[in-house]
Amino acid sequence: MDITEFYETFFEEAEELLGDMERHLLELDLDEPDPEQLNAIFRAAHSIKGGAGTFGFSVLQETTHMLENLLDYARQGELILRTDIVDLFLETKDMLHDQLDAYRNGAEPDPEAFARICQTLKQLALAELGHGVGSEPDADTASSERAAGETESPAGSTVGEEASEEQAQGGQDADADSGWLRVVLLNVSDKDRELLVEELGNLGTVTEQHGDAARFEVVLESASSRDDIEAVMCFIVEPEQLDIAAIAAPTETAQGDAASASTPAVSQDDTPTPEVPAPAEQTAAPAEKTPAQAATDDKPTNAAPGNKGGGAKKKAGAESATIRVPVEKVDQIINLVGELIITQSMLEQTASELDVAAHGPLVNGMNLLQRNARDLQESVMSIRMVPMDYVFSRFPRLVRDLTGKLGKDIELVTEGKSTELDKSLTERIIDPLTHLVRNSLDHGIEMPDVREAAGKPRTGQLTLSAQHQGGNILIEVKDDGGGLNRDKILAKAASNGLTVSDAMSDDEVWQLIFAAGFSTADQVSDVSGRGVGMDVVKRNIQAMGGHVEIQSWPGKGTTTRVVLPLTLAILDGMSIKSGPEIFILPLSAVLESLQPSNDDIYSMAGNDKLLKVRDEYLPLIALHDILHIDGSEQDPTQCIAVILQAEGRRYALLVDDLVGQQQVVVKNLETNYRKVPAISAATILGDGSVALILDVADVNRLHRQRANSPKHAELTASRQEDVVS
Repeated sequence: MDITEFYETFFEEAEELLGDMERHLLELDLDEPDPEQLNAIFRAAHSIKGGAGTFGFSVLQETTHMLENLLDYARQGELILRTDIVDLFLETKDMLHDQLDAYRNGAEPDPEAFARICQTLKQLALAELGHGVGSEPDADTASSERAAGETESPAGSTVGEEASEEQAQGGQDADADSGWLRVVLLNVSDKDRELLVEELGNLGTVTEQHGDAARFEVVLESASSRDDIEAVMCFIVEPEQLDIAAIAAPTETAQGDAASASTPAVSQDDTPTPEVPAPAEQTAAPAEKTPAQAATDDKPTNAAPGNKGGGAKKKAGAESATIRVPVEKVDQIINLVGELIITQSMLEQTASELDVAAHGPLVNGMNLLQRNARDLQESVMSIRMVPMDYVFSRFPRLVRDLTGKLGKDIELVTEGKSTELDKSLTERIIDPLTHLVRNSLDHGIEMPDVREAAGKPRTGQLTLSAQHQGGNILIEVKDDGGGLNRDKILAKAASNGLTVSDAMSDDEVWQLIFAAGFSTADQVSDVSGRGVGMDVVKRNIQAMGGHVEIQSWPGKGTTTRVVLPLTLAILDGMSIKSGPEIFILPLSAVLESLQPSNDDIYSMAGNDKLLKVRDEYLPLIALHDILHIDGSEQDPTQCIAVILQAEGRRYALLVDDLVGQQQVVVKNLETNYRKVPAISAATILGDGSVALILDVADVNRLHRQRANSPKHAELTASRQEDVVS
């Protein structure tokens, strides 16, 4: 069997297990550790070690083995956890992640880093336990005894003592130590069954196999534990498709006397003991308990992603509730559905020109196709949506490490973790959010003594929240620190050569911090202060079709709001017309539309115009001026004003006509052509023509830039003369 085809599955599941391990370590109450969490951390390390051994990743296996032994002592209460010990476990987890990446890229892990982390773990064991935790026999023997709930006797015990203990246990431990296992495969395909049986042969000797696709039994003689075998096989099938139970040696009867039952336990001394013992809960469990039931009781973390943390028990052999699919395949389906939507739009436009009375069935069929196509599109798009917990789960570790480095006491609060966002956006939003969080920790929240002097709690609070808002997702990074210093920002901006004035609104002043190289930090640290990053944050968020808003209150804190579209693949848009051209406006940015009158239009200096809308004066921007469109309507009173909102600002966009509302498939313009000012993407309309999707925020920026251009003023004046004449 070529096990390399299972590498990617192992890498993915190992990444998930490492994530679970970090989460549980960060959540541990050091005063009263939760046994369930300690077991979950131990099982995560145990599963990774088992898979690493199967695939020959020796460095990863050895590192995990040492960590696993220390975790075993911790869950047995012999290693008292402290903050520095948890820090070391987290550092080891990072090292395991680096080793995993090395193997994923076909390289060997860094030998110096491996030697260093091993030496550190050994020193911890010597200092806290008085002995090592490597692959020494004494350490393994002690670990095995503890994991079995001390139901096995020490190496120096007599046969009679072992027999007495096994009789008290009803013979269960004898079966567990006999080296014979019955492995039942439930509802496993023929191909996977052949691979599994072949893999079982690598773990021991297969003495018997029989059954069918619904239930296939294999009798195995092996020195490996049930946990090790399950950890290996779960990279091919789901845990609920396995039933692994220890059995007595076939040459002996299950009702044999105590002496005969103890014989395998004595011979066990002559055979290599498994490197890692099974957890106490599982070893002491009845033989008839299925892995699915054991998983529910012990909450192991080596289950499939769809079953992680699940509280409901599944019947053995039940069909898996999840399936792993490469992202590339999902993207291909989404692209094909997008093409289907375009084709459906073309057919719909053709059908709209037909006589309904003469072609009633065809028109009705087209309406049904439209509904089904939209349902299909929404279902496919939902596949790529992932909860924000995928993003937020990365920050507890960051906050913990930085607060320790900065000497601050900060509590992290997360809200809206179940809010869903397109997976492609979650990957790209992590870096901008990381920079915002680091800024809040370093610059925003004060030192404990300063907070106490200001009448605040010594512990600061950093809140990460996410919620849906229309067709967008709103992500907030909020701290209860000192807030932004308006005077300091203005002074720094002026010294950097930026054009500023005291008459600027707070919103305009806060936006200055996104200028390249801007920083108000008194000194540069390894956390922040170099003025590099905030401009990149804004640029990256704008590249995702979003924008950043800042609200700040002196002495109370700062809130940074990131507004993003839910997905970049599909857009609800409004079709507008300017001259002969059709454009698409994102519907989420459209507030209302109206036809302006002369009484509501006010001229300003520099040829700027304002539109009065219910006692509010909005900049009036003509789309044909921005994009230089010939043949468009020049008289504002004959146009339609569409009120738009972008980056916290509202303005009125003059267009010739509103064509309609429709859902369009977004096509990247930069990939196929180049970056075009005021244009974010393109789409294909029902008649096969290409329509450009407007970048609402960039239209406003472009207008302000051109309004200050002398050439633009001359062009505008000449057009006004043409209108008058």
